[in-house]
Amino acid sequence: MSATRKPNSKEASPSGAELTTALAAQPLYAQVEAIFVDRIRTGVWRPGQLIPSEFELAREIGVSQGTVRKALNALAVDNLVERRQGRGTFVAEHTPDKMLFRFFNLFEDGGGHIEPDSQNTRMSIARANKEERERLKLDVGAEVIRVSRVRTHAGKPMIYETIVLPRQFFPGLVKEKTIPNTLYDHFQKEYGLTVSHGEERITAVAAGEREAKALEIAPGLPLIRLDRTMYALNEAPIEWRVSICLLSGAHYLVRLR
Repeated sequence: MSATRKPNSKEASPSGAELTTALAAQPLYAQVEAIFVDRIRTGVWRPGQLIPSEFELAREIGVSQGTVRKALNALAVDNLVERRQGRGTFVAEHTPDKMLFRFFNLFEDGGGHIEPDSQNTRMSIARANKEERERLKLDVGAEVIRVSRVRTHAGKPMIYETIVLPRQFFPGLVKEKTIPNTLYDHFQKEYGLTVSHGEERITAVAAGEREAKALEIAPGLPLIRLDRTMYALNEAPIEWRVSICLLSGAHYLVRLR
């Protein structure tokens, strides 16, 4: 969430909301922001929906328009809403293009954003092993969906990818004939799960037999390993993804601001 400030002493805490002790101790705009996040998480506000005006929200919750505005601006920074000049504020809608731009950080050395295709996708269901339970915070005996696929660019294998998902969140995924190239917009549209944020670790590795076969290279060649965990709005981890990347003529780029 955004940086904190001292609450306006003239404003009371939001009415009509069940606030925990920890939340009630936060600045007022952060309390309002949490209410709005919960409305998105629970589907009260749907992706693409125009939400009420700042004036209406301020009157409903019992705070100033300035407090509502700061809460909405914080949500915009977190890519949960979109502020459109002259039109209002809309719940952010995940689309393939938006998700690729936001979460896929591989670029051609010439500067173009890489838009990979997917091949050889395989899915299976299994009981989560110890590492999967730890990464996804699952109980012993919980089931996961394991996905493996090869991502290609310009017709050449570029990424060998393995994805682990808690089955409880995606009960119908294995029944789908195909899964889309970009998953996060699919998670939102089909399963009501909005990917909020994540963390990604980068390490250098040597190609093993499996990666070498998938990427059509010799074992031992240097590769980049991207280890990612993604979280939903309620902070639940919903995806663990490992991408083994052959960055020939490409690079990983993160813009800092």
